[in-house]
Amino acid sequence: MSFSGKVVLVTGASSGIGAATAILFAKEGARVTIVGRNENKLSNVAQQCAAHGAAPLVIRADVANEEEAKTIVKKTVDHFGQLDILVNNAGIAKLAPVTDPNILQTYDLVMKTNLRSVVQLTNLAAPHLVATKGNIVNVSSVASYRVAANFMSYSVSKIGIDHFTRCAALELAASGVRVNSVNPGPVRTDIGENSGIAQPGQGDAMWDQWKSRTALNRVGESEEIADLIAFLASDKARSITGSIYVSDNGTLLKTNL
Repeated sequence: MSFSGKVVLVTGASSGIGAATAILFAKEGARVTIVGRNENKLSNVAQQCAAHGAAPLVIRADVANEEEAKTIVKKTVDHFGQLDILVNNAGIAKLAPVTDPNILQTYDLVMKTNLRSVVQLTNLAAPHLVATKGNIVNVSSVASYRVAANFMSYSVSKIGIDHFTRCAALELAASGVRVNSVNPGPVRTDIGENSGIAQPGQGDAMWDQWKSRTALNRVGESEEIADLIAFLASDKARSITGSIYVSDNGTLLKTNL
């Protein structure tokens, strides 16, 4: 797949799936904007992108902050002159039981990051994607299909992404813009440590425990999800819109999490 001449905006690109996605698009000839909160990690990803193609546009921003999010699409279009692909990947997970006295604080933070930012960035990007007949790939989760204790906020945000994907796909189809979602199962990233689910330095142990919760007895790697995102963003998927693509090593086949 070649993305030569295309401009791709990837949120949550400082590590994990977002970083792998940005690097893959750079390898395939795209001009890339990478967005994240950690400048040191963004710099590292930028170097990897530049090693395979053109240096990316680096934007330090928190997508949960409405004012900061407003600048992301504008800076991309001002810099590159167009936008062809939006990858809404930024996301967080926070543990909190429904009975937690501070549940609304956790819920609001997760929803602002995982869902509200997707709505806002899609809204801002839509006119530019209509102009280029571009497309959107949202990164959701198999948590939209299954529930687990203390993960209410995360699961609700992800089922929201799935349904928003379908709504946006229907509305934008007449303008030639496709919208799809990728729903990973467990993928070896640093989200566990970043979100406080795993203790510092214990992330790998957490993912090893998740192996038994998959039918294939393995967890995914970020590069696998990046490959699927790139496929959906490519002309090879030109007939696909409003679809939810699961890549979970058979997590949904297991009866118990």
